[in-house]
Amino acid sequence: MTDSQQVRERIVESGIVAVLRGVDADRIVPVARAIHEAGVGAIEVTANDPHVSEKVAAVDEALADTNAVVGAGTVLDEATAQSVIDAGAEFVLAPDVNPAVVTACNRHGVLSAPGVMTPTEAVTAIEAGADVLKLFPASTVGPDHVGALQGPLGDVPVLPTGGIGPDNVADFFDAGAAAVGVGSSIVDYDAIADGDLEQVQRTAETMVEAVADARR
Repeated sequence: MTDSQQVRERIVESGIVAVLRGVDADRIVPVARAIHEAGVGAIEVTANDPHVSEKVAAVDEALADTNAVVGAGTVLDEATAQSVIDAGAEFVLAPDVNPAVVTACNRHGVLSAPGVMTPTEAVTAIEAGADVLKLFPASTVGPDHVGALQGPLGDVPVLPTGGIGPDNVADFFDAGAAAVGVGSSIVDYDAIADGDLEQVQRTAETMVEAVADARR
């Protein structure tokens, strides 16, 4: 398994963590492949799904020969963290700060990115050993909150997630985001329902291009 530092570098290099939420088990591998082929280097499978471990394992195996990193999101407790890590998750994201989840990740050399909004939550996450701070929900506070968090906290990477799309992603990178977490703006659920993987890839490419433009 790749160590957390390498995973962090890959996420930053990619600039995007694509959030796959509620994709059926029989479609998640081809969807993940299409999104990766669009240029996304980090794929997140959300854990609010009873089959998350199986899905993580399937996507991880399917992308094993690529430079993609595969992880889990919406991980709220230590047991779930352990389950997805056992399945091959290389990073674990959450909407909140749970030190037990961070500790479980650190024990296995897996990148952890707990969700924070306030400086107090950010400090709690850093003291627990978090590798990345997931600013969530980012659209609620806006891009300026990235810099507001980073100012007193140093160089811990911030990953804004929630409500980010092609129209506003540049604002978040301009504010200092290391990468962004993107759901519906990169995962075309209508195309998935229609089985149109070419459209899935085209939608993802639009977001990848927006990120590339934002970082120039």
